[in-house]
Amino acid sequence: MEQKNTLRENRERLRLTQKQVADTIGIAESAYQRYEYGVQVPNVFMAVKIAKVLKISVEELFLIDQE
Repeated sequence: MEQKNTLRENRERLRLTQKQVADTIGIAESAYQRYEYGVQVPNVFMAVKIAKVLKISVEELFLIDQE
């Protein structure tokens, strides 16, 4: 099972930079980049903060491939 995220697509939809999202949720840009690139998965608290900034639900942040 593979997990993917929709962070980039949703961030770009709102025309935000990675730095803008990171600043808004109170983390370093490099930390946000790790989430967006799939290197690291945000904890629940951070996922909720990101979802609010991107104006989507937490469930919409992640795509899980069942194969």
